[in-house]
Amino acid sequence: MRRLLIALLAGLGLTVTAVAPAYATVFQTYGSGVNVRADAYLSAAVVTTLPGPTSIDVDCQKEGDLVTVSGGSSRWWAHVPALGGYVTVAYVAIPEDQLPGVPVCGDEPPPTGDITLADVQAMFGSRIANPSIVQTGLPSLNQAMRDANINTPYRKAAFLATLVHESRLEYNIREIGDTRPYGGRGYIQLTGDFNYGPAGQYLGIDLLGNPDLAMSLQWSAPIARWYWTVARNINPYADNLDMGRVNAAIGYPAGTEDQRRCDSFMNAIRYLTGSVPDGVICTRPVNLTGDTTHLTRPQFDALAKNGGGLG
Repeated sequence: MRRLLIALLAGLGLTVTAVAPAYATVFQTYGSGVNVRADAYLSAAVVTTLPGPTSIDVDCQKEGDLVTVSGGSSRWWAHVPALGGYVTVAYVAIPEDQLPGVPVCGDEPPPTGDITLADVQAMFGSRIANPSIVQTGLPSLNQAMRDANINTPYRKAAFLATLVHESRLEYNIREIGDTRPYGGRGYIQLTGDFNYGPAGQYLGIDLLGNPDLAMSLQWSAPIARWYWTVARNINPYADNLDMGRVNAAIGYPAGTEDQRRCDSFMNAIRYLTGSVPDGVICTRPVNLTGDTTHLTRPQFDALAKNGGGLG
């Protein structure tokens, strides 16, 4: 099928490959409605959509999610700077599954603002217990942070401090000793059918039927983003340096863990900005000291704002 499309494109006088000036190589896509994504993962945000066969200038390629179409399959994604994202090679009109003559992305520095392994090791020290796993997950985690507007030092510090205590920043971790069907999994340690169900519905996957997806490379970071921005609205608490409310929003009862997480939050801010500002709040309001796990977002928002007991 792919070779037939290549022949048809050539017969129509469309260029399949050619050398572009200096930085890129030109390829031709086929099909309509081909998504350009912010990263080489099906869970990454769609930047734009190609309405039909399009010439694309590719500067590098990287491995990501496997995409299978009628013309074949490929794990490789072409980076197209002019479009600000990646196109799966499965929809590029070549007979190979990897672009010939195109370098692999990764030797270049990460995009500005992305968190690196060296960053989180400097922030959290020995809490980064499995650096290779953390490194593998960072591209998807950085994408989730971009998607969630976790784009300031305070927001990054709160998010990363939370995840390093929940999962050691390991996308594939399962809560030790938890044998419940919907026990803690992944970056955010998603717990309970009341979370698995809505998260799966939001992302378009069956988490209730296949809960281990919550600790897969493809979905662990998007689930953390869902919890941070949809199940709860946590960025405003980070903006206010209110780690007490951040911890309450995660859903465990108050205790000594709150201070440990707040210390990690301050360490991250110190690393990201050079100092810790006045006004960091490590303790929770009295009405948020209990277990808030089962509260809906409106219930939690009302409690966090207006006060009151947990029932």
